[in-house]
Amino acid sequence: MDKEILEILKRLEIKQDETYQIVKALEHSAEVSKAERDKMANDISHIKGNVEGIRKDISNVEIITSSNWNDIAKLKAVK
Repeated sequence: MDKEILEILKRLEIKQDETYQIVKALEHSAEVSKAERDKMANDISHIKGNVEGIRKDISNVEIITSSNWNDIAKLKAVK
């Protein structure tokens, strides 16, 4: 009977060790996933900033183009 109890305890300890290893692997996986999400969020922020800069540049080009067309119309009117 004592041997059986000892054997059961050994198996429980093995199962507990296996469970611990699984939990550690899951923790590592969660840390890796978080690091990847943080990197993506950082990349998205940079892309967002770049897009906003491009939008401002395009807006300036539109304004300058409009001004140029206005100047062209005035020059044509002088003829």
